[in-house]
Amino acid sequence: MLLTGKMAIISGAASPRGIGLATARRFAAEGARVAILDIDAGAAADAAASLGGSHIGLGCDVADKSSCEQAVARVIESFGGIDVLINNAGITQPVKFLDISPADWDRIQDVNLKGILFLSQAVIPHMRARKSGSIACMSSVSAQRGGGIFGGPHYSAAKAGVLGLAKAMAREFGPDGIRVNCVTPGLIGTDITAGKLSDEMRVKILEGIPLNRLGTAEDVAGIYTFLASDLSAYVTGAVIDVNGGMLIH
Repeated sequence: MLLTGKMAIISGAASPRGIGLATARRFAAEGARVAILDIDAGAAADAAASLGGSHIGLGCDVADKSSCEQAVARVIESFGGIDVLINNAGITQPVKFLDISPADWDRIQDVNLKGILFLSQAVIPHMRARKSGSIACMSSVSAQRGGGIFGGPHYSAAKAGVLGLAKAMAREFGPDGIRVNCVTPGLIGTDITAGKLSDEMRVKILEGIPLNRLGTAEDVAGIYTFLASDLSAYVTGAVIDVNGGMLIH
């Protein structure tokens, strides 16, 4: 098992068909103890309970610094340490550029980008003291190609910001033994995309994906598992595409 003895935090991991919970399941299967953080505390507790007895679920608003600090403190109290942080929490909004309101912009940036700042700031001092840690951040193919299928330009901007922030973190905290990497999924079948793809849209999208299928939450969970494990011990500042070839650089 790849993660035996490791303690991991995964944010935004309570959605039944989401990437976060799929990652939590994979981590648990690989031997890790998992703390699921979600803005819905009840859903987080239920999701953790579905993994088995050694895991915990806590409420956390990643856009609120004190909420992140309190959640991380509770995880350390329960687990005794944190080896892995998966900054997975995110939201999207399908809206055109000229229709983005100030409130829209702030909400998308707060969860997708500021949330990574706050949760990482809460975890890194602990990792720094231990001279060890792996952080993986959720970006998107939308950041790389200037737009996705569902997210608006403010979503693309936030996810592009994640790439820059994570690379800067990797550079700053590498000497402390902390690795920081990004994952850039393409179109993944989750609750966010459920019911929004017409048959015509699906056919058109698949024409641009060499592997000729949409991604699954488990596809992304596998990459998170690699980044959390010692298999990626010499990988930091990297961006790993999980898009079936939708974007080939």
